[in-house]
Amino acid sequence: MIEMKQIQNKNIVSPRGFTAAGVQCGIKKHKKDLAILVSDVPASVAGVFTTNAVQAAPLKVTKEVVYNTGKMQAVIVNSGNANACTGKQGIADAYEMQALAAQKLGIEPYLVGVASTGVIGEVMKMEPVKKGIEMLVPDAELESGIDFAQAILTTDTVMKNTTYITTIDDREVIISGTAKGSGMIEPNMATMLGFITTDAAIESAELQQALSAITNVTFNAITVDGDTSTNDMVVVMANGLAGNTPLSPAHPDWENFYTALRLVAEDLAKSIARDGEGATKLIEVEVEGAVSNEEARKIAKTVVGSPLVKTAVFGCDANWGRIIAAVGYSGATVDPGSITIKIGGATMVENGEPISFSEEELIEILKQQEVKIYVSLGVGKGHGFAWGCDLTYDYVQINASYRS
Repeated sequence: MIEMKQIQNKNIVSPRGFTAAGVQCGIKKHKKDLAILVSDVPASVAGVFTTNAVQAAPLKVTKEVVYNTGKMQAVIVNSGNANACTGKQGIADAYEMQALAAQKLGIEPYLVGVASTGVIGEVMKMEPVKKGIEMLVPDAELESGIDFAQAILTTDTVMKNTTYITTIDDREVIISGTAKGSGMIEPNMATMLGFITTDAAIESAELQQALSAITNVTFNAITVDGDTSTNDMVVVMANGLAGNTPLSPAHPDWENFYTALRLVAEDLAKSIARDGEGATKLIEVEVEGAVSNEEARKIAKTVVGSPLVKTAVFGCDANWGRIIAAVGYSGATVDPGSITIKIGGATMVENGEPISFSEEELIEILKQQEVKIYVSLGVGKGHGFAWGCDLTYDYVQINASYRS
């Protein structure tokens, strides 16, 4: 039996041996913009990164830590400047951030990851960064975890935190996550940064295997606007201080750990979709009866990413024709005569035939803050989900004036 529970009022510093801090150093005018996350000991690390061919300088640094070192003890993060498309100077600045953070903590630079988010194409202001690193005093207080979560935000309207506790070898193991992301959300990956901490003992190879698989059904299953950013990453640090025997798929409690990690990732992914720029509603699309799970997820993501579906949800318009059209152009295998579509439990189409429904009932369903669209294909056993948000006037306003 899988054992776990979600814990409120916990955050990224809740697992044993993690500390954090966040300050305002001057990259942004009035908000926190520099943060650090630290493990007491070098931690096993796993990471997933944007598939955009144009990748920001910090990704080069962090990839080297994840793939070459296999251990990470800290990550320095700034918001307000993506340090992307900044040439050789950007690479030098990313390495300098790594070196300065390592010096501050008294650890080796190769144990420090770097992450940046914000405006693309502007050279990093290093004087505020240098000053800010000196200001950082990481500790294990929940308030410091909140400071970290606030300092990584850009156009986000809320912090994104979640924590689960599970049992490994009769020991309590904690997994916590913090993320940022609101626009340019079209994983693989999205304009998102995700940081997950756990005190579980697990080697980097097994952690990477778990994160990669989980990413496909969580972070890679959300979309806001179809744009893939240059800076996206999710990093998991596992420092082993819970004292369990090292986890692997052969461990009797592997499912406890894997499920808790998936739930953390899913919570963060959904919170990003819910906080899409200008969004008023979270849209969940569930697809079953596809040829495969992969095709089910592909269809779900196509539907939730359709601008016409997103605007229909915003306008409380039960226009199921837009849904079935998105199913049809998804590129997946479909049989039009076997498709069933429901919105919030109300059937619109059954086995390819339109069903009479109450407009008033559907308007009330579409007014809710969470709207569920269900699609059954009847051509296989594949099952999958995707999450997104409605497309509003405010999205245009926010992105029309992002640099100003």
